[in-house]
Amino acid sequence: MIPLRDSTRSRTFPIVNYTLIAINFLVFFRQLTFTDQELNLFFYTYGLIPAQVTQHFAAGAPLQSTLLPFITAMFIHGNWLHLLGNMLYLWIFGDNIEDRMGHLRYLFFYLFVGITGSIAHILSTPGSEIPIIGASGAIAGVLGAYFLSFPRAKILTLVPIFFLITFVRIPAVIFLPIWFGIQLLNGLSTAGMPAEAVAWWAHIGGFISGAILLPFFKRKGNYI
Repeated sequence: MIPLRDSTRSRTFPIVNYTLIAINFLVFFRQLTFTDQELNLFFYTYGLIPAQVTQHFAAGAPLQSTLLPFITAMFIHGNWLHLLGNMLYLWIFGDNIEDRMGHLRYLFFYLFVGITGSIAHILSTPGSEIPIIGASGAIAGVLGAYFLSFPRAKILTLVPIFFLITFVRIPAVIFLPIWFGIQLLNGLSTAGMPAEAVAWWAHIGGFISGAILLPFFKRKGNYI
């Protein structure tokens, strides 16, 4: 299922959401100028490596010494498909959550759920030396908040059925649980296995934290 747009219109200009999307594209355009060796070094410098985090905490290192990669990893993507898929979801769902929370609250919410998503991935593969990159955990948090905020919204969705492509308007209360269920099934099916290319548990952790944290970030006067 590929979402194309939602039926909920934002009442305010989503400056933070657009800025986040722009930063992700700018970072990716910069990556395109790197050689393979430079790109690999970039991933390992600014991506989040679970084994390094667990080693830091085991050694009693302060939190701030490991905080930067939690943030920078959210703005790095591996390829065009990775980037465009994430930004499509952020474009569709992020503006409404920014509207619900306000600009500054939304920024802090986005970063916080991105961090919690990364922590969930680290807990699932604490010894992995493969860098986590991508905005998926943070965007999953946005989806969790959207699920509770706009359950009646309709999501125009492209649904491929064998060789046919059809467009269906699916209520968010159905679309988002299906999305979460797919992440959960993939996460459970790969539990205990070597690190996957997709950080399923970052998606799961981000979605759950987004739903839980929504009441603490939404503006007064907005009700679920």
